[in-house]
Parts: sequence; C-alpha cells; structure tokens
Amino acid sequence: MLREATDDDVHLMLSWRNQDVNRQVSRTSHEITPAEHAAWWAQVRADPARQVLVYVREQVPCGVVTFFDLRLDGPRTAGWGFYLDAEGLAARGETLPAWLEVMREAVDHAFDVLALDRLDGEVLAHNTVVRQMNRRFRFVEGTPRRERVDGREIEILPISLDRDNRRRR
Repeated sequence: MLREATDDDVHLMLSWRNQDVNRQVSRTSHEITPAEHAAWWAQVRADPARQVLVYVREQVPCGVVTFFDLRLDGPRTAGWGFYLDAEGLAARGETLPAWLEVMREAVDHAFDVLALDRLDGEVLAHNTVVRQMNRRFRFVEGTPRRERVDGREIEILPISLDRDNRRRR
C-alpha cells in the first residue's frame, strides 16, 4: 500500500535513505544530514509538482516513492524514484516481494491515480539488478550520460515507461 508521507515519517525516510545499500545506488552517495533532509522535506511539502508516498507492507512502513516534475497538462509526465528499508526487509526475508510490490504499486499510482502518459526515471549503470527489474516492468533505457557527483564519476541511464507499454496485472 502507498500512502502520503507525513512529518511523522521524516526520521524513517532519512534512516532508510542513509542505509549503505541505498547510498551506493543513488546519485547522491554521501550520508545525508538531518539538516539536509529537513530542508529537502520543507521544499517537497511546498512544491505542488512533487509527491512523496510511503510504502507500507503488512502494516509496516518500509519504503519511499517519490514523484517529481509532475506535468499534468499537455502530455502528462513525471519523474520517479524509490528506496526501501533494505536492512529491515532483508532481516524479515521480504526484500524481493517488497521490491516487486512497491514497483507495481508505484506504476499503478502513476498511471491510474496521476493519469500519466509517461513515467521517467534514472538508474545508475552499475545497478544491474535494478536495470533488470526495470526491464521486467517494461521500462526502456535511454542514452547514458556521465556525471561527477559526490566526488565520484557515475554513469546514469534515463528510463521511461509509456502508458501503452505498461504491463498490466
């Protein structure tokens, strides 16, 4: 289940985002400070082109889905991303089922609730597991680009999924 994130979720979101496994596959790899996170949260709450949702599995919050750059006139598009409580899910043996579920729910939300025509995102080239999962959900990779972020060079692949190519349940 996805629900809107609240101020009560802020500390959970930061702890999950700072897990090493999530930082390794994110554009920003440094440990995010509470002050940085508070500034991000304040900005998100004031931005009508952003939506932050909490993924809840069996009544336990365990992930974040973000939609950003929401364009709801003309071609309806948005960017998206997500991260999970990798450590908590691994300890419960729920990583793969949660991953599949959050992706399904995020794609459903994008096309059924937000009524998007296209969903865009990014994946780091070295993140082969996510790239494979994206293909399973019919995301298409675009032309890679290289950037220097947090003192490291990364290769970023844009991804997109058109409404018509979406895999239905």
